[in-house]
Amino acid sequence: MLKIENLKVNYGGIEAVKGISFEVPDHSIVTLIGANGAGKSTTLRTITGLVKPAAGRIFFNEEDITGADTYSVISKGITLVPEGRRVFPDMTVLENMKIGAYLRTDSLDDDINWIYELFPRLKERNWQLAGTLSGGEQQMLAVARALMSKPKLMMMDEPSLGLAPLIVKEIFHIIAEIHSHGVTVLLNEQNANMALHIADRAYVLETGRITLTGTGKELLENEDVKAAYLGKKE
Repeated sequence: MLKIENLKVNYGGIEAVKGISFEVPDHSIVTLIGANGAGKSTTLRTITGLVKPAAGRIFFNEEDITGADTYSVISKGITLVPEGRRVFPDMTVLENMKIGAYLRTDSLDDDINWIYELFPRLKERNWQLAGTLSGGEQQMLAVARALMSKPKLMMMDEPSLGLAPLIVKEIFHIIAEIHSHGVTVLLNEQNANMALHIADRAYVLETGRITLTGTGKELLENEDVKAAYLGKKE
């Protein structure tokens, strides 16, 4: 579904992404793991058109979308759940969700009902202002808002960041549930353990380069990954 070829991205004089290549097959969960500053978020922002690449190509369903504007990228079926949630605090839960559907002209009712099945707490807080929700509830709302665009590919940037362990488990359960409904997922995560457990394929980014790749299971068992990202080495 998504193919990245030799992608390079610069911030000023700094090369943040240094010629990476990877693929996200249709109906898969692919995760990028790595420390802060590895280039994970920059990669997602470049795919969505928020950042322009210095070199390389981006293909979505075999169409070259390199350098396309964000509106065009979203209209093709790609959506991003940004780091930090970025909900609209002075709007209600339902209003935030409907913003995610701003490109749609069909009925939203079935999707709203499905999302409320995924997130019962959002249904309970339907008319509550988003700024008054807990961090975990705001993350659920950010995911719900992205789902309202009916994406083919959902990209998620650090969805577990700053959340309590029980909420993190719930978020990853929801990611797996979304995937089971046919949505392809590209996931950026520092919580390597949780991400690798649900990933079909994973890539390790270090200072803008891919240094390891394999299935989620293979990287869970890799000694270097254990030492660097899982807090253990056998």
